[in-house]
Amino acid sequence: MASTSTSTISLSSHPKIFLRVHSLGLRPVGFRRSSFDYHANGALVSVAHWRRGFRFRNLVLKATLRSEGGSRRAATSRRVYRESQTESSSVIAPLKQVASNVLPAGVFIVVTFVLWKLVERLTIPKSDRSSSERNKSPAQEAKWSFGAGINLFPNLTAKIDREAKLKLNDFAKELRTFRSVDMTARNFGDEGLFFLAESLGYNQTVEEVNFSANGITAEGIKAFDGVLQSNIVLKTLDLSGNPIGDEGVKTLCDLLVKNSSIQTLQLNSTDIGDEGAKAVAEMLKKNSSLRILELNNNMIDYSGFTSLGGALIENNTIRNIHLNGNYGGALGANALAKGLEGNKSLRELHMNGNSVGDEGVRALISGLSSRKGKLALLDIGNNSITAKGVFHVAEFMKRTKSLVLLNLFMNDIGDEGAEKIAEALKQNRSIKTLDLGGNNIHAEGITKIAQALKDNDAITTLEIAYNPIGPEGAEALSEVLKFHGNVKNLKLGWCKIGPKGAELIAETLKYNTTISVLDLRGNGLRDEGATCLARSLKVVNEALTSLDLGFNEIRDPGAFAIAQALKANEDIAVTSLNLANNFLTKFGQSALTDARDHVHEMCEKEVSISY
Repeated sequence: MASTSTSTISLSSHPKIFLRVHSLGLRPVGFRRSSFDYHANGALVSVAHWRRGFRFRNLVLKATLRSEGGSRRAATSRRVYRESQTESSSVIAPLKQVASNVLPAGVFIVVTFVLWKLVERLTIPKSDRSSSERNKSPAQEAKWSFGAGINLFPNLTAKIDREAKLKLNDFAKELRTFRSVDMTARNFGDEGLFFLAESLGYNQTVEEVNFSANGITAEGIKAFDGVLQSNIVLKTLDLSGNPIGDEGVKTLCDLLVKNSSIQTLQLNSTDIGDEGAKAVAEMLKKNSSLRILELNNNMIDYSGFTSLGGALIENNTIRNIHLNGNYGGALGANALAKGLEGNKSLRELHMNGNSVGDEGVRALISGLSSRKGKLALLDIGNNSITAKGVFHVAEFMKRTKSLVLLNLFMNDIGDEGAEKIAEALKQNRSIKTLDLGGNNIHAEGITKIAQALKDNDAITTLEIAYNPIGPEGAEALSEVLKFHGNVKNLKLGWCKIGPKGAELIAETLKYNTTISVLDLRGNGLRDEGATCLARSLKVVNEALTSLDLGFNEIRDPGAFAIAQALKANEDIAVTSLNLANNFLTKFGQSALTDARDHVHEMCEKEVSISY
């Protein structure tokens, strides 16, 4: 019958029992019927059902017992059939009454669902993978991924796979076309690197490649096998931000031992530990082409520093080594210092953020003082150095004639340490950039530094930000810088100089002819300080090109004053003005925009204004 749904289950062979569920008069509401036939051990099972939304009129359960045998089976079947017809007539009427008047339709839905699950569990076997599928390796199933170091799942669309391959082809074209290629954060992963490595193998064009932040792991580094041996043009390789770890670095260093082209290797933030540093050290003992090595922000401890120190004794071609943000400590600094004594080639040492302390800096300075090589840059910022440790630094400053940049940022030398630095500046004539920011220096200490600048015309960049020098410190600096020194970049951000300090600095700008970059961020200048600076901008000043007034609580009146100054001075040299993170409304912003347009129209000069 069209309105009847029948489920037949084979429970045994001798005899065979069939459970039949007759749902008479079913009417589906909103859902389609799904059905299938399944052959299980030679028995035909037909299943048809509605998912949900049924209205039941009749339910008939029939049990048929069939034994084997030709005529006997047929006779028995006919007898059972007649009996079932008789029973059904007596059962249908009560069931109709119950279904329509007593039991809710939900009960019948539950019964039907349970029976269906029983049918499904007894008749449908668990799917089994073929032997060929079981034996297939993960590598055979994997597809190239455009994600960071992962594979696409096989059930993803082919469209994504095609687009990824097209992008890889574009990357390969870049490698073959340009001398410098930046592929930062393209997320091509290990598989993509294997593809791109083919373009590097015998490439005679690209000299610099940046593969940073692409999800490359130790497995992906194997792609360089054969490439770094055959490529004689590539000079810079940047793999920073990839989790290659110690294993990846070991693989890379084995390949670089005989490489004669790469001069700059950048491995910042690559999860390198002591074992990786040891591999790098062994490579440095044999490699004679590498000039710059960057290992910033890794996990290199005392043991790794010891290995690198030993390599510096044997290597005499390395120029710059970057070890910022590691865990060297005083012991690591001491181990590295021993290597520095025997090295003549090193020109730059970056040791920022290693917690070397006073003892560590003493050891470093001792090693640098004993070597015959000439060091041009020393970065020992953020190392918990106090006035006791900076004493050794000051003594080194007095003797050195090669040091150009000294970074002591974010230590704690205080006024006492600043005084020692000032004494050294009276004798030193090589240092051009001095960074003393964040060292708890007050007006007393900065006054000593300012007095030293009277006789020192070598310093061109002076960074003293994040020191509470106050208006008194600003006054000491302004009095000297009016007519003395050769400071071109003056950075006084977050020094608590206030409006009074701004007035003093503004007065200096009227006379100074060297300061081109002035940073006064975060000093609470407000409108009063901005107005004082605006008055100086009206005066002819051919030196100042960049003025940073961010984070200074300046409002519209201060912006109006600066805008008027820009309009009034046709010979103004300022090309960069920062007023971001203040309290300007659209009126102050419009005034500055109008002033910028006016300068461009009248003087044909571009002024970049941020607000």
